[in-house]
Amino acid sequence: MRKKLVFAVFSVMMILALAVSPVYAITGNFVEDDVHDYVGLVVFYDAEGEFLWRCTGTLISNWTLLTAGHCADTEGGAVTARVYFQQDAGANFDPETEIDPVTGYPEYCAAGTEGTLCFEASTILNYDFTGSLTIPNTHDVGLVILDEAANLGYAELPEENFLNQFATARGTEDVLFTVSGYGLTYKNQLQNGKPNVSFRERLMAEATLVNLNSALNAGFNLQTQGNGAGRGGTCNGDSGGPVFFGGLESDSDLVVAVTSFGLNALCRGTDFAYRIDQPDVLAWIYDNMK
Repeated sequence: MRKKLVFAVFSVMMILALAVSPVYAITGNFVEDDVHDYVGLVVFYDAEGEFLWRCTGTLISNWTLLTAGHCADTEGGAVTARVYFQQDAGANFDPETEIDPVTGYPEYCAAGTEGTLCFEASTILNYDFTGSLTIPNTHDVGLVILDEAANLGYAELPEENFLNQFATARGTEDVLFTVSGYGLTYKNQLQNGKPNVSFRERLMAEATLVNLNSALNAGFNLQTQGNGAGRGGTCNGDSGGPVFFGGLESDSDLVVAVTSFGLNALCRGTDFAYRIDQPDVLAWIYDNMK
């Protein structure tokens, strides 16, 4: 219980600072993501093996999972992780037992899945995540190194400054991205008494480019909009999930950013993702990936 409270307090701090909050599932006009098999539901644990929080991550090699820095928060207590790559990794979660009996989420790998669809990780790396007070440059990137190789394919990393070509472009609504992740899909206000809805499935949606150069972006973040016909955005649980260049029909494997934060606590606003095409970030990733 104490560990869950610590993370809840962290979320409140993010909301108070510039009214932003870490984002955790795909909202709006989403579809099941049966395309990106290498996108997983990653659970983090403390030194005693107790559950801390869950996020989303993307394999960028057979051994290395890319996620957000605030997910791979080693200073916050994250010591080990477990990654579930089933599309419905937590769909059968029982709130009474707090376990999905089909996959074992979040406590164990179900029989027959360890080393194939479920992986342990004893190495967590953080790009010196600095928190919301340093927006726009929060260093919100982390890596999880699996204990054994996963043969599920992996995403493609971008060239340095790949997104710069859109920094001054007109007609940004024509520049599409695909977001993928696990987590909340419908988030309700506390006062209405209705529960939040989380399918705990890997979902994806299409978003459009808004800005690269505002005060909240400044070359460090990618700002997208998930509102509108056929569009979708991110919410709590999608943190660390991939932002692929190209729309749903592109079947893109090029990941250009990781889901980082939003401006609306109810996940109804514009989304921000930390750019991994920054030269220093790419260099750190390549130096530490396995």
